[in-house]
Amino acid sequence: MRKPALILTFVFLAQAGLFYGLSRGETTPVHRPFSTFPDRLGDWKLVQHGVMEDDVKNVLRGDDYITAWYAESPTRIANLFVAYFNSQRSGQSPHSPKNCLPGSGWVWSVSDEIPLTVPGRAAPITVNRYIVSKADAKDVVLYWYQSRDRVVASEYKAMVFVAADALRYNRTDTSLVRVIVPITNNQEQLATQTGIDFIQSFFGILRSYLPA
Repeated sequence: MRKPALILTFVFLAQAGLFYGLSRGETTPVHRPFSTFPDRLGDWKLVQHGVMEDDVKNVLRGDDYITAWYAESPTRIANLFVAYFNSQRSGQSPHSPKNCLPGSGWVWSVSDEIPLTVPGRAAPITVNRYIVSKADAKDVVLYWYQSRDRVVASEYKAMVFVAADALRYNRTDTSLVRVIVPITNNQEQLATQTGIDFIQSFFGILRSYLPA
């Protein structure tokens, strides 16, 4: 089967699962509010909380957020953004950075997936890596979708898994987790490793905030 046909099949299955699951009413699990997320993550310390404008919140339509800058040293800084959605009943769903960033004027040069080892997992997780630039700025973006303690890189697979959760567990909660690391002196691999180290510092903590 060709790739476009596979994608359409995934979409139709996801839509059918969501429609059937949500028609029965939905269970919305409780999550820990991000307002209590720690200021220290291993060797990383909070530098600044981000501010999200109301118009951005109205577009994202998430139920809880965290956006903050952390630093391990003056040369190793990273931004953490997590958007949590209790339900996707009314069309609320994570916005892919692959759509949002170009819409904000960022141009991508690398788009791939990378494996990384995190605490508490026997097998590595797979996350998206997206390298973007705008004027003189250049960033590494690492992101994934997380629901029921499941880490998924692919938007299409995430949609199918949510549909399966709607059918089996009567819930559609999910989260978008994104890390941004500025690239200096065009050192993309160094910035990527900084992002990996940062993810390893908070992954176990984040798991305790999201419903399993």
